[in-house]
Amino acid sequence: MIIPVRCFTCGKVIGDKWEEFKKATLSGKNPAEVLDSLGIKRYCCRRMFLSHIDLLDEALQFHVHSKEEGNV
Repeated sequence: MIIPVRCFTCGKVIGDKWEEFKKATLSGKNPAEVLDSLGIKRYCCRRMFLSHIDLLDEALQFHVHSKEEGNV
């Protein structure tokens, strides 16, 4: 749902590069070239970006506020 802060395999910090990767790929750039420009060289880190599915916006549609329901 949310990109992890670190790669699960090697532990390299990758979470700060997600937004830039997302913007570049949505604008039509090749994901491999974007990852190269961001300095993501290891295949374990690259798979974190390429296999990630951003579901946070869809999950937030089902969130119910407890104050709206009357539950405190």
